[in-house]
Amino acid sequence: MHYHLGMTSALLTSSVAALPMLRDGSLPWAPHLAERGAHLTQVMQGLEPAIIGGYVAAEAKRRLEALLAGVARYRDHPYVRDLPDPPVIWQEGATRLLDYGAADPAGFTPGEDGIRGEGRVALFVPSLVNRHYVMDLSRRRSLMRWLSVRGFRPLLVDWGVPEGAELDLAVEDYVASRLGRMIALANTLAGGPVPVVGYCMGGLLTIAGVQLARNAVSRMALMATPWDFAAGDTAERRLIRVLGRSMLKTVEQTGSMPVDMLQILFVATDPAMVPRKFRDFAALDPASTAACDFVALEDWLNDGVPLAGPVARTVVHDWYGTNQPADGKWRVDGQIIDPAALGDMPVLIAVPERDRIVPPPTAAALAERLPRARLIRPAAGHIGMMVGSRSARELWEPLAHWLREEPVPAPAAPGGAPRRRATRAKAATPAKSRSPRPAATL
Repeated sequence: MHYHLGMTSALLTSSVAALPMLRDGSLPWAPHLAERGAHLTQVMQGLEPAIIGGYVAAEAKRRLEALLAGVARYRDHPYVRDLPDPPVIWQEGATRLLDYGAADPAGFTPGEDGIRGEGRVALFVPSLVNRHYVMDLSRRRSLMRWLSVRGFRPLLVDWGVPEGAELDLAVEDYVASRLGRMIALANTLAGGPVPVVGYCMGGLLTIAGVQLARNAVSRMALMATPWDFAAGDTAERRLIRVLGRSMLKTVEQTGSMPVDMLQILFVATDPAMVPRKFRDFAALDPASTAACDFVALEDWLNDGVPLAGPVARTVVHDWYGTNQPADGKWRVDGQIIDPAALGDMPVLIAVPERDRIVPPPTAAALAERLPRARLIRPAAGHIGMMVGSRSARELWEPLAHWLREEPVPAPAAPGGAPRRRATRAKAATPAKSRSPRPAATL
C-alpha cells in the first residue's frame, strides 16, 4: 500500500511541477494527445500562473483525500467471502482439482454421492499468478456455480501457493506433469475427450497442455489469453519488459517473484488505476451490492500468489522479453507449442475489448493460428469479463453454448439488439489486514 500511496502522490504533485513546461510548450505529449495538448498550451497563455497552480494543487489534494477515504472504507468493510471449497478429487503438492459438480450450488457442500458429480465435465485452468476463485468469487459472481446448475460438472484447477521444493517448478512441470494428469482424470470421469478452458496465463498453459494431450481433449476455450506479446506493442508493454528484467535479479536471489513485485510490474499498465478505483469506491453506499462486489474483487486481488523462480523467468524473458510463443520457439516437454498443431479442434477465443492487462491484439493473434477459431469480444475489461455485472451475458452464456457444442450466438447489446457478430480474426483476506492492490493478473 505504501508503494501505491507514494506513486499516487508523485503523479498528483507532478501535475503542479509540469505547469511551467505546459506554458512554454515544452511538455512532451503522447501522439494521440498532441492536438489536445497544443490547445491546452494556448489556453494557458491567458491564465495567471499562481492562480492556475493553486487550482491544480487543490484538485490534487482533493483526489488524494478521496483515495485515502476509499482505502479506509475498504479496510473497514464487513464483507468476508464465505464460500467453502467443493470436494478435492486430485492433489499433488499445493495443486488441487476442485469438483464443482459434487457441490450444492447454494452452499457448496457435497451431496450423498460424495465426489460423483453430474453433468458435462469441463476442466477450467486459471493463471498461476492469481488465485483460482476468481471463477467462484462470491455467491453472486461465480462462473463455476452458474455452470453447475446448467447441466455441467466444472472441474477447477487450484494451483496453490508454491513453497519449498515447489519454488523450483518450471512451466513445463506444471503443464506436462500436473495439468497432464488432471486432463487425464477429467477424461476418465467423462468417459471420453473433454473441453478445457483457460483464462489469461492459464490459457497459455492450456494450449500447451492440450497439445501434449490432444486425444483427451474435445475442444478448447481461451479467455483473455496472451499469445503474441509484440502485437499492439505499447509504452506500457515496453516498461513491463524493462522492469521485468531488473526484477529477475531479485528472483535469482530469492527463488521466486514475490506478490508485491508482481503488482508493481502490472500497475505500470495503468498507473492511475488504483487512485481512480478507490475514489469511486469512496462514493458508494457501503451497504450496496456494488460496494460488496468491489470488496470481494479487491480481496481476491490482495490474495495473490508468488511465481516460482523458473516460471517467472519464462514469463519475463521467454514470453514478454523474446516473444517465444508467437515466434514458434516456446518448447514444453520437447515440443514446440503451436496452436496450429491442434488441427481442426474447435476453439472459442474471448478477447475483452477493454483489456489493459492483455491488450486485445495480443490475444486476438491466436485466432490466426487456429483453423476453427470462433472469436468473441466481450465489452469488458480483463477481470470484468469474468466477474462483472454483464459477465453472464457477455461471456458465461456464449461459453455454455460452446461447451454444449452448440452455435455461439452473437452477444446482445445492453439495449437488447445483438452486436455485430465477431468471427475468426483476419489481419479471502480479513478486513483489518486488507491492503489494496492494482488489478494485476496474467
